[in-house]
This record gives sequence, C-alpha cells and structure tokens, in this order.
Amino acid sequence: MFPGGRKRAGESERRCLRREISEELPKLRLGPMKLWKEVKGTNRRSGRKMSDAIFVAKKASGPLKIGDKKEIDKAAWRKPRGIRLTPTSRYIRDKHFPR
Repeated sequence: MFPGGRKRAGESERRCLRREISEELPKLRLGPMKLWKEVKGTNRRSGRKMSDAIFVAKKASGPLKIGDKKEIDKAAWRKPRGIRLTPTSRYIRDKHFPR
C-alpha cells in the first residue's frame, strides 16, 4: 500500500506528504516531488468521500526504518507486480508501470 494520511488544518498537500513520510518512515529522503494527479471518488463500501493528491518523487534514498509501529508494521521495496494493492494503488501502478 502506498503511504497515506490526512491533511491538518491549513496544511498543503505537499507539506502533508512530507510530514506523513517523516512520521512513518523518518529515515527516507525524497527528492523533488511533483503533483501527478488528484483523484476524487466515493468509497463503494462505506460511501465516504475520498480525495487523493498523488505525488511522484524522482529520487528516494535512505533505509525504510519504521517510525510509528501503530501505523506501519513492515516496509519493503517491492517490484510493482505480484503484490496485493488497494484500488487507488493499483491505478497508480498501472499508469506508471503499464504491462
């Protein structure tokens, strides 16, 4: 699953991403990030409205040391195929890594 989180009051999407990454994977360093797509929808099961801002970083470095073990139990670099993904994560994978 891709990292996720919620914006705080007055926080930009980019600042939220940086904060969430630093909380969940504090040793990970990201290069410049670019907003790739904004996706809005409704969860089919819960009916909850969702809004995702999807960023792409050209470079990532550092170990995947977990910061908050209540939110993440394991982190690993994986190839984009052969793993179970959420619909949003699958959409991102298929757009960036077509078959």
